Formats: sequence, C-alpha cells, structure tokens
Amino acid sequence: MSLVLTVDEVVWNDHVERARSVAGRDALIPVVKGNGYGFGRAWLAGHSVKLGATTIAVGTVHELSGTSGLGAAVVVLTPSLDGDLANLPDDTVLTVGSAAQAAHLVDQQCTAPVVVKLQSSMRRHGFTLDELSDPDVRSRLDRVDVVAYAIHPPLAGDDAAHVAEIEHWLAPLDGHGPASIDVSHVSVESFAALRDRHPGRRFRLRLGTAMWHGDKSMLHLGADVLDLRPVARGTLAGYRATPVPGDGHLVLIGAGTATGVTLLDGGLSPFHHARHRLTLLEAPHMHTSMAFVPAGDPLPDVGGVVDVQRPLTMVTPDRVVWVR
Repeated sequence: MSLVLTVDEVVWNDHVERARSVAGRDALIPVVKGNGYGFGRAWLAGHSVKLGATTIAVGTVHELSGTSGLGAAVVVLTPSLDGDLANLPDDTVLTVGSAAQAAHLVDQQCTAPVVVKLQSSMRRHGFTLDELSDPDVRSRLDRVDVVAYAIHPPLAGDDAAHVAEIEHWLAPLDGHGPASIDVSHVSVESFAALRDRHPGRRFRLRLGTAMWHGDKSMLHLGADVLDLRPVARGTLAGYRATPVPGDGHLVLIGAGTATGVTLLDGGLSPFHHARHRLTLLEAPHMHTSMAFVPAGDPLPDVGGVVDVQRPLTMVTPDRVVWVR
C-alpha cells in the first residue's frame, strides 16, 4: 500500500526558484514545519539549505530534530514554555510573544537568539504596543538576544490589508535596535514592494504553503488500488459489518488514517476515480480504505491509482515521486 505524492519536478523547481528570486534569496525564510508540507520535514529542511537558505523555520521546539545541524539557523515559530530551553541545539532561534514567555526565557537562562512576536489582527501570539512598552517586559527582553520582530497577519483579507498591518508597526519599532522584521502571509511581489518602500529597514519573508505548493497544479496525491471484490446488495463487509448498498465492487485502497487520510468535512469521501467521488463503505482505517463502486460505473484497475483529496499539510505520503 502507498499514499503517493507525485511532483512535476521541472515546474516545481521553477516555481520555488521564482519565489526565491522575487523575494530575494537573502530575505527568504523557508518554512518547513509540521509534516514538511507533504514532502517530509527533514527532507524539506535539507533541500532548503541546499538552495542556499541561511535561516529556516519550524513549528515547535519538538520539530528541531532532523532540522537542526544543517548549516542554517532554525527559527521556532511557536513560543514555548518547555522546561528545558537552555539545552537546545546551538542553531535554534526562539520566539516569544508574551510577558510570561519572556519571563520563562529569563528564568531558564536561555542564551538562544530570540524573535519577538507582535500582535496582529489574528490575536494569537504577540505583544501589543502597550505590552511592548511596559518597563517590566522591556527589562526582560533586554536580557535576551533579540534578533528580529515578527508580524503574522491572518489568512483572511488581502495583501493590501496584511501590508497595512505590517506598516502599522514600523514607527513603534523605531529605536528598538537593528533587528529585522519577519513577515508572513503576503505574496512575494507585495513583500518586494514593501522592502522597496522602506529601504532603511531589513525585512525577511517567512514562506511555506505559497513556496512549496503554489497553485498545486504541479502536485498530485494518489493512493494504490490493492484489490477489487465483487459484492451483491446487502452483503456485510468492513470492520463494522456494513451492508453493501447495491451490486458492484468493493475497492480496497492502500491509504488511511495512518497517513492522514480521513473523511472530508461533511463526511465526504476523499477518494476520486474517473472524475467521480468514490463512495466509502465506512470511514478510512489505518492502512486500507474500502470504497464501493456500483455495477456499471467505471472501476479503477488493481495496481492503479485513485486520486486523494486531502490537504498536503495533513498527510504523510509513503512516497514522493518526482516526474519530468
């Protein structure tokens, strides 16, 4: 069984190179967090370094394994209250976004460089202007090595709104040292324009989905067809002895929850064949999913592949196949 991510190598490489070129290679922070956007976190980290990245970004301190020691600084995007922040790999850069988190870094005698996160309209992590101006907060931040400020707008809204949020913070950051300003959720074109409008500041762009997935036309997620079983209406099958809804075939698909393949919102099947959504007999299980194809409908071949509709940030392909 296999869940397979197939990538058009030439188109993908061209897309990634264009993002690097427009944003500026020295200003780009490739994000390799989570499952590595379907490519695998360790592989994507290594590939980013091969492309010349001097800084990459992961999600949490628990994602440092396999991504540190590659020759690039590794920014941990999510603030941590982990109890052992003093013994992280030397290339780690931590993020702090609240007074409690700043106090924890000081208490841990953490010497790692730090990115200070500023609050955006997402209102997740990040200091407000009042908090950043608080003497106690400033005292704690003065005791760590602040190398950047970070602004993380929401996905909602357009580039213009996101850039406006970023520029709203520029004046308040005057006098807060030479640290760079790390931004996200803006296109490479809008980032380049932002940088050109403010030549006296150093901006860096954190880029994940837009860099590795683009419009997804160069990517295909599929799963092996392991077997076909003819069945009659009312036959009981599956883990839950579910009655088969009609005459036809059970299609045994080599993908399931072990690789992140689950039902879509609304309980829809994630599998497609011949432009038809395949009906599942029951929800996917760990390594095999059972679909039902009514008699007369197009059947996939044993050893063939059916399409899988799942976000690439939520699956772990067994294989990544590069085609030219």
